[in-house]
Amino acid sequence: MSTQPLRSAAHDRGIPPDRQPAESGGHPSSAQRLRYPAVIVLCLTQLILVIDNSVVNVALPQIRHALGFSATGLSWVVTSYALVFGGLVLLSGKVGSIVGPRRTLLIGVSIFIVASALGGAATMPAMLIAARVLQGVGAALAAPGTLVLLMSITRPGPQRARAMSVFVLVIGVGAALGLLLGGMLTTSLGWEWVMFVNIPIGLAVLVGVRLLVPEAPRAPARLDVGGAVASTTGMTALVYGLINAESQGWTSPPVLVSFALAIAGLLALVLIERRHAAPVVPLDFFTRMRSAAPLLAMMLIPAGQAGFLYFAALFTQNVLGFTPLQTGLSVLPFSAALLVTNLLTSRLVTRHGERIVGALGMTGLLAGLAWMSRINAADTFAGGLLGPFVLLGLGAGLTIAPLTAVIMHQAPAAHLGAASSLNQAMQQLGGALGLAVMTTVYGTAAAGGTGEAGAIATALTAGVVFPLLALTLFATWARPTTTTV
Repeated sequence: MSTQPLRSAAHDRGIPPDRQPAESGGHPSSAQRLRYPAVIVLCLTQLILVIDNSVVNVALPQIRHALGFSATGLSWVVTSYALVFGGLVLLSGKVGSIVGPRRTLLIGVSIFIVASALGGAATMPAMLIAARVLQGVGAALAAPGTLVLLMSITRPGPQRARAMSVFVLVIGVGAALGLLLGGMLTTSLGWEWVMFVNIPIGLAVLVGVRLLVPEAPRAPARLDVGGAVASTTGMTALVYGLINAESQGWTSPPVLVSFALAIAGLLALVLIERRHAAPVVPLDFFTRMRSAAPLLAMMLIPAGQAGFLYFAALFTQNVLGFTPLQTGLSVLPFSAALLVTNLLTSRLVTRHGERIVGALGMTGLLAGLAWMSRINAADTFAGGLLGPFVLLGLGAGLTIAPLTAVIMHQAPAAHLGAASSLNQAMQQLGGALGLAVMTTVYGTAAAGGTGEAGAIATALTAGVVFPLLALTLFATWARPTTTTV
């Protein structure tokens, strides 16, 4: 789930004015009234990008049967999109500065629509994975422009706060809404429609943006193509090695080559970023634990959450025998809990501070995932999943906004814009990495004869490590950014 726009919301909530970035082009909008139609169009744009992370989860069992995916290879339907999205979003923000965020958004959504059509028409695994990669390219181009354009049509203060509250709400419920929508489409029309549904929505976005959203001022920028390529290549190689280690062996040539390429990509990234005037990953973020720890926590939180959504879809359908629609409906308690805490988080942060609220949310995520890891084949939905779903929703709603505010406040002052993009990239890459680790554990457990439920429980147990590490980093290094009352 993407939370890039929370940067501005967090700043309006209490980050000192001297650390707030300048408006696009340095001039606030001249509009005296909030342009609600334009805000809705931009929110819809962000919604389809967030939903696409989860809408395919419910359809995974049908996709595996229809296209012949292996148990571990199926995870690439999710991770390929997240990897490309996260790897390129750092670069695409600067592309938008050069050619215009509105133009970049329109190009990105157009690519996304074409990729969705190709994905729905896929007849073999490679075709669907290629379409998901292309979707990731489109999403990476479109995502940064949504926030820039939203800021350009609103004035700082209550007007922007109202627009951001809608934006944040859309992001908060997007992942869970994707599961519900995926279940409805898969049950009624077939798995192909979790891809085809993006076509009419994307076309509506294109028309709406062209008619309602003005272009924001451009700004000169240097592109760090080498850094973007190195980061994406390294992360993709790492995820590929982890996913295939179970089936091919940890010492098999393809796996060893993948890990070697991942190390080479990381080293190349460091060397490139040290010399580039405008790096996509400023190394200043990682020279102090005060700024590095919250970013690492932001990578670890989606690592556990992506696994929860993925294995919830597999357990409800493969073990409990739910239809895709029933699976989508089963996640409503998670959505409701997340929505309630999203609405209360800003008030809680004002009273208690980001550090306390964020740590409480991460504790909820940790407890919910640990509880869910105890499921077995004899469990019912009410007995095995309902409680963990509610606890995970409460934890997620309390975590993301405070964590984002801390990231933006503790980022080096010269790189606030890069911090916003890096925040979003870490979420996407973290989700892909976490899912790779958990599906590897799942495949190993399934091969050992534990059964479907046992393998899922084992994978979820491994996933508990992610929120535990995130909580440790955040509780140790986060510093308050607001004055409590």
